Order: sequence, then C-alpha cells, then structure tokens
Amino acid sequence: MPDLAAPDASVARFVLERGLGAIYVIAFAVAAHQFPALSGERGLQPATRFLAYVPFRRAPSLFHWRYSDRLLLAVCGVGIALGVAVFSGLVEAAPLPVTMLVWLTLWALYQSIVNVGGTFYGFGWETLLLEAGFLAIFLGNREMAPPWLVIVAFRWLAFRVEFGAGLIKLRGDPCWRDLTCMDYHHETQPMPNAVSWYAHRSPRAFHRVETVGNFVAQLVLPFGLFLPQPLATVAAVLMILTQLYLVVTGNYAWLNWLTIVAIAAGLGDDALRAIVPFAAPVYAPTPAWYEALVVALALIVVVLSWWPVRNMLSRRQAMNASFNALHLVNTYGAFGSVGRQRDEVIVEGTLDGDPSDTAEWREYEFWGKPGDVRRRPPQVAPYHLRLDWLMWFLPLSPAYGEGWFVTFLVRLLENDRPTLRLLRTNPFPDAPPRFVRARLFRYEFTTRAERRATGAWWTRRPIGAFVSPVRLRAEDAR
Repeated sequence: MPDLAAPDASVARFVLERGLGAIYVIAFAVAAHQFPALSGERGLQPATRFLAYVPFRRAPSLFHWRYSDRLLLAVCGVGIALGVAVFSGLVEAAPLPVTMLVWLTLWALYQSIVNVGGTFYGFGWETLLLEAGFLAIFLGNREMAPPWLVIVAFRWLAFRVEFGAGLIKLRGDPCWRDLTCMDYHHETQPMPNAVSWYAHRSPRAFHRVETVGNFVAQLVLPFGLFLPQPLATVAAVLMILTQLYLVVTGNYAWLNWLTIVAIAAGLGDDALRAIVPFAAPVYAPTPAWYEALVVALALIVVVLSWWPVRNMLSRRQAMNASFNALHLVNTYGAFGSVGRQRDEVIVEGTLDGDPSDTAEWREYEFWGKPGDVRRRPPQVAPYHLRLDWLMWFLPLSPAYGEGWFVTFLVRLLENDRPTLRLLRTNPFPDAPPRFVRARLFRYEFTTRAERRATGAWWTRRPIGAFVSPVRLRAEDAR
C-alpha cells in the first residue's frame, strides 16, 4: 500500500482537532441548556413524538432505545467531557484505538441529538459538524503523521461549504449579481451584532467591495485549497480572513468557526515555518489496518460525493441538504436570497382581563434577536440561540412556526420556567399573564444622526398582528 502520510500537515491537524473539540463542547452545552425546553419531554416539539413514528434507519439515535431529559443531560455531560479532553490534547496523546473511539463517541452522541431535535436542529451547521466530526475519527493520534487522504477530505468539505454558498448566491437573488445585496444584508441578517450597525452604515462603495470579495472567497479561492504548497496555504489564509470578517459582523452560531476549522486543512507546515519557525515532528510508522480504514473512508467520500456534486451543478440547487441518514458528505449554502426589510415578531403579555390595545402589554425580551430599540445588538456566537433563530424565520413564513409557536405561547401563559430560561426577561415574575399576543414590527437601523440624538440602535413601527390575544382555557375559572 502506498504511503498515506502527510507530515506537512501537523499544524492543520492541530487546528482541526482542537477546533472541533471546542465546537463539540459548545454544541453539547447548548443542547444541555436548551434541548429540554425545545425538544424534551415537555418541550415545544417533544422528541418523543418524533421517535414514535420515525424509525431508527431514517434517524439513527440512541434515544430510540429510550428518551428522557435526564438521559439527554447525561449524553451532553459525556459529550462536554470528551470535547474538553480533545481540546486539551489528552485524546491526541492516547493510543490510536482510544483516540478513534473518543471521536466516534462524540459523533454518535451528537448525531443522536440532531436526529431527534426536529425544527430546532434543522440548521446547516449541525450537518456540517457531524460531517467534520466523522472525518476527525480518522485524523490519527500524536504518534503518527496525519493521513493525507483525510486532510484532502477536509479540504473537499471546506470547498463544498464555500463553493456551494457562492453558487447559491450567483443563481439566486438578483441583488448578488448587481452587487447590491450587502446594502441590506447587515440589517436583515438573522441576528445582527453591534458591528452590523456600523457595517450597514458604511458607504455603498464598501458594500460593492464586500460583495465582490464574497464571490472571490467563495467561487475562486476554494480551488486554491487543492493547489501545491504554498499556494494552498495562501488560499486558506485568505478564506479564513473572510470568515473572520463574518464572525465580526454577525452571529451565525458556530458556522463560521467550523468553516475556519475545515479550511485550516489547507495549511502547510513548510509554508507556515517560513513565517514562524518550529521544529518538524517525528512520526512512527502508520499501522496497516489504519491505512486500510483511511482508504475505505476515502472511497466512501468519493461515492457519496455524487449527490452534492449533482446538486451544485443543478439549476435547482438546494441550499443545505443531507442525502443519507448519517449526514455524511452533505451539500451546503447560505443566503441565496436577501431580505430588503426586517420584520420582527414581538411577543407581549398582559394581566388585564380585557386584551384590547388599552391594556397594559409587557414585552418579552429575547437574548439575541432585536426587541428593545435601545439595547445594543449582542455578540452571542459561537453560542447558538435556537429559539431566537426560529423567531427570525417566522415573519418570512408562519409555516416555520408550525408545531411549536402556539405551544410556546401556551408555555408563556403557564410561566413555564424551562421556557422562560430561554428568554432574557420575564415581565411577569409573580403571576403568569392572562393573555399573550404576537405583533409584527418593521425594524430599521437608526441613522447616524438618530443614534447620536437618541442612543437607539433601531427604529421600529407596528405593521400588524401576527397572533391575536390568546389565553388558557382554564383562564375562565380564575
């Protein structure tokens, strides 16, 4: 069997392993905090309902054996502990079979959560983490050189993430082709941060540069990952810089960080050593059984790549999709269309018996999504506020709230503590509201003059009802 070692990829493997370990810790911590309220036994979309009619072969998960919130928390605890062990380097120092088993366990545990999480786990970065986590099983330990087939597989993953996103934009909203999408994107993206305000108020010429730079980063530079060194390193560094710009100007959970980790597979030791000298590691021979597994992995990736390649070549390209139950070799993309206006669903409650506009309505504040116009848009990524993200989708189509939004309103009427922990404020700490309602507001970033005069980050105006006032049936008995 030919030599499969890539001794020039020690830095790449270091970033891949440490980065994925950190992201796994965040992902399991998010699940521990949010899953019970969102998809738990009494969640907005209980996993038990999903498990009742979806077989294991369609959604592999250990929770097909039994689901409980206590078991979910135990799974998260194990995932966090193993992620910390990976990040600290303990797993890399372990014998090769132990290293592989840890990565396999992390992948299987998170797969179990994603596959029963319903709408709240339908984001592209979930499948991205699962695909990257599966490849990491074959990265090896400290004693052996990184397998170059696995490094190439990570580059292929990074290529699909970036190139797929570029294609979906080129084929999608006309504003990408006329270079005007960035005139709107910073204001209408799912969860802006404070820098988003400044980026939005930049000159239009700057927005044109942003758009052109986006196309270069997503449609040109990804090919550089497959060029000889040091060109691959140059392409990887430039792509990482563009991803860091997205980190600074928005909140996309761990999508950008995970993309950076995958792109790091393009980094070469020799190219980096020319800038920062460091000693070349010395590796032991790679076991033949392990090389056989790596070759098998490469063949699986090649075969499964047919579906994402066909999707990228299609005029009806899907933005984010998996083609198998294990979420291996997926297709990716983002922002094929960009909103021109930002509408927000604002949820309110009242203690009054008359739910008219004359009642005293108090607003529920979320952790990340816009609400109070004077509140600074927070930086929350790489943490993932799943409820906030789903709230962003609601004005685009009420269908995004089917199966959970009415239940969410019911939980507010009950002052349900797990649900309220997902919110920044509870305006009814002493007694639950009698009525709740949801209204649509049009949000716009303030101008520079408005911001100086008022200190507000947003302006808003009501544009209509989203859900009329509702109450619990038992309310009549009060």
